[in-house]
Amino acid sequence: MLAGVLLTGTVLAPAASASYGPLYKNPHLPVSVRVNDLLKRMSLDDKIGQMVQAERGAVTPAQAADLKLGSILSGGGSVPASNTPTGWADMVDAYQKAAVGTQLGIPTIYGVDAVHGHNNVYGATIFPHNIGLGATGDPDLVERIGRATAEEVAGTGPQWDFAPCLCVARDDRWGRTYESFGEHPDDAVDNSSAITGLQGRRLGERKGSVLATAKHFIGDGGTLDGVDQGNTVISEAELRKIHLPPFKAAIKRGVGSVMISFSSFQGTRMHAQQYLITDVLKKELRFDGFVISDYNAINQIDGQEGFTHDEVRLSVNAGIDMFMVPWDAPQFITFLKDEVAAGHVTLDRINDANKRILAKKFELGLFEHPYTDRSFQKTFGSKEHRDLAREAVRESQVLLKNDGVLPLDKKNNKIFVAGKNANDIGNQSGGWTLTWQGQSGPVIPGTTILDGIKSGAGKGTTVTYDRAGNGIDASYKVAVAVVGETPYAEGQGDRPKGLGLDAEDLATIAKLKATGVPVVVVLVSGRPLDIAEQLPGFNGLVEAWLPGSEGAGVSDVLFGDHKPTGKLTVSWPSSFAQEPINVGDGKKALFPYGYGLTYRR
Repeated sequence: MLAGVLLTGTVLAPAASASYGPLYKNPHLPVSVRVNDLLKRMSLDDKIGQMVQAERGAVTPAQAADLKLGSILSGGGSVPASNTPTGWADMVDAYQKAAVGTQLGIPTIYGVDAVHGHNNVYGATIFPHNIGLGATGDPDLVERIGRATAEEVAGTGPQWDFAPCLCVARDDRWGRTYESFGEHPDDAVDNSSAITGLQGRRLGERKGSVLATAKHFIGDGGTLDGVDQGNTVISEAELRKIHLPPFKAAIKRGVGSVMISFSSFQGTRMHAQQYLITDVLKKELRFDGFVISDYNAINQIDGQEGFTHDEVRLSVNAGIDMFMVPWDAPQFITFLKDEVAAGHVTLDRINDANKRILAKKFELGLFEHPYTDRSFQKTFGSKEHRDLAREAVRESQVLLKNDGVLPLDKKNNKIFVAGKNANDIGNQSGGWTLTWQGQSGPVIPGTTILDGIKSGAGKGTTVTYDRAGNGIDASYKVAVAVVGETPYAEGQGDRPKGLGLDAEDLATIAKLKATGVPVVVVLVSGRPLDIAEQLPGFNGLVEAWLPGSEGAGVSDVLFGDHKPTGKLTVSWPSSFAQEPINVGDGKKALFPYGYGLTYRR
């Protein structure tokens, strides 16, 4: 039929397609046509390779091309020798050049954890972590942050962001609480706007569109005792009520990928949950993107080190389409080929995975524009993006107590600032900042909270700083103690034994209080802390969350340049013994869900 049309010349579109060669190379044809044409040309090795993602530190561009890998990633802290936008673009383009130089020319897709800005790259704008963004109550702001992040990611090469995290954190002891927008499903549903920011209204509709990832499917925020990668021991009805709505919202927004959770549901690892992945996510919710495993997560299905043929078979048949096997790509390829040869994994399953992956590559325009759009480097870490981050910081501040000491007078004031988090941009940025667990110290450019207080002070005001509070006396009109947590990420961030302030924080606050000077406590933390016992001694209390690179946004609120508008999307416990505590469970919180004061003047 097609040949007849071409001979008559009466229909121009197919004739035009001939100039592109194979149908899959014609950008004017429907994605489904291109996918099916390419699929027919692919060998089993080609198809299995597309289902594999390796860490950049494990394979060179040439090795990745030889293995026919569908994707490369940078884990937390995995960066090129030159950790700059140009260094990143050169690295990603090298992988891409090798991929498009293969026989079929299928481009790779490069993934990163840009979870609060493009946080692996030095000089990127680092936005507040999700728990702070949830407190803003401003999904439009979150969408704009998604767009800014997409620009910074796209300008450095990657086309895929492992974000946003749409977990509903139900236990503050969990070390990933700060990755959650809040404890109620509506918090994540509303802020799924981040997906639109990253991808656009439709994937690939604009320059700089980056594939988003809804993670982690499903129930990771509801594990027993808040144990990371633990067991979610609830009914399916509760799972659907609490943890499923954000993924419904993500699919409605056209999210391109979904990442599976490390955690278990009712004792079975999510990576082996065929019912939830295939029947619920793909069939019931009609998710048409592709499913990616988490980092080495298939290794954990049987509780033993490494992965086996059985784990490969179980996870592929459960519905996972691409496998993040950072250091073991060749072994995974061998095992999956064995399972196909044995008839344990069907070609239909392999083809379905490939159709999903290839469709997103076509939609992103990678076949036509495989290389980095370096024009976006001009907005990398730009003033415009940093102003947006500062806006997010000030909107995220939650005023929890104020006996009249706030806002601080800008003029003719004498302010003493203390605390380990006052002048530490690493601490205020938290985990997933340059490295996986984050680190203390001057690790990124930006402004600390102390910088903001100093720059915000007006005529006649002096600001004195000492981390431990040494040198304060009764001549000061106010003391600001910036205390709280230091950086952590999953696993190491779990706190099963308590959420109180550490000995240094308590000693600093005590030293300030001993002078009789009014004390404002600013908490830098990824979750509510157990401060009920100390609260009566605070004249003011502000929760600053993990503000990121633009600490001056905190001082905007302290000085009253912007009245506090943030509201809690978590229930603040009156004691550690209350954990877990969530809105509607009947427990009396110290500060309830939705709480947040403002200034009268």
